[in-house]
Amino acid sequence: MEQQDYLDEELRRRRARAIEKRRLRRRKRMQQLWIRRGIIVFSFVLAICGIVKLAQYIGSRGMREAMSESLPQKMVLDPPDYQVDLLSINAYSRPGLAIEEVNGIVVHYTANPGTTAQQNRNYFEGLKDSHDTYASSHFVIGLDGEIVQCIPCNEISYASNERNSDTISIECCIPDETGAFNQSTYDTLVHLTAWLLGRYDLTTEDVIRHYDITGKICPKYYVEHEDAWNRFKEDVNQYINENGVLEESLAK
Repeated sequence: MEQQDYLDEELRRRRARAIEKRRLRRRKRMQQLWIRRGIIVFSFVLAICGIVKLAQYIGSRGMREAMSESLPQKMVLDPPDYQVDLLSINAYSRPGLAIEEVNGIVVHYTANPGTTAQQNRNYFEGLKDSHDTYASSHFVIGLDGEIVQCIPCNEISYASNERNSDTISIECCIPDETGAFNQSTYDTLVHLTAWLLGRYDLTTEDVIRHYDITGKICPKYYVEHEDAWNRFKEDVNQYINENGVLEESLAK
């Protein structure tokens, strides 16, 4: 009887272990099922959010395009005063290569506080002898609002990496390490940018920072202060609205 009792007890233990194993397997399967369901639901929500965002973007873009087509377009005819002091054609700052089509305006800062537009232009010129780097810009705006043109607008400059081939570059001098433009430099930049947009049939959506191309912190203040950058583009639009003429009036 004792042996039979032992066998019966062992059988019960085995059945209990088997039942426990089945219970654990069921729990694991249920957990895996809920995880899969959670992933499916999460993916579905992400997809819906993506579709909504895409629809909003397409709608807002379409609205902007429709508004731009329906509203009279203005352009600034008169550029700010500027001095033409072109760089010598050389491999390091003025390669003499043509821009086929201008699709954007890129704003930079000189990163050397207190220097003038002419000094920065002369630095670009000196690269043909020093061979230190490849660098230049179409325009340099100084601390008094003066402009020096270094490269014709129908040639590329070495300023904006892969966008050299289709953009006009503007370097801005700075008074201190913050990288903020003083009022004279800022006002000239607004005017110059507004004029270039009209000249090449662009909008402020086509005005970008060096940062937007490569991630380089340039122009420093307007990378660190996104609100100031947006305000700059608003000021350009305001300048065009206040000082531009309707395109339709030019055709008459």
